[in-house]
Amino acid sequence: MSEPTVTHGNRQYQITVEGEQAGFADYVENGDQRIFHHTVIDKAFGGRGLASTLIGAALADTRAAGKRVVPACSFVEGYITKHPEFADLADPVTEQTEAAIHAEHH
Repeated sequence: MSEPTVTHGNRQYQITVEGEQAGFADYVENGDQRIFHHTVIDKAFGGRGLASTLIGAALADTRAAGKRVVPACSFVEGYITKHPEFADLADPVTEQTEAAIHAEHH
């Protein structure tokens, strides 16, 4: 069994297992912030720790890009809580970041 692969494009990080998309994490750009607002792992792939693999890769890539993270998604917020090495990267969710998410989807 091959390792899960995380790819990035079109404001989304995707995780693939054995050639099948297992989940994704969507974000919107807001200045120097990436606001992560929606993470999904397909039920067929649940219980394998894929959300942690996906979010870990997304946050490492965001740090490498010199961006900040706004954990508007509970998956991302929970990951940062469990992995304090990313706490310095996180900005709080504010009305402004909520408005940026809303503007992106309407």
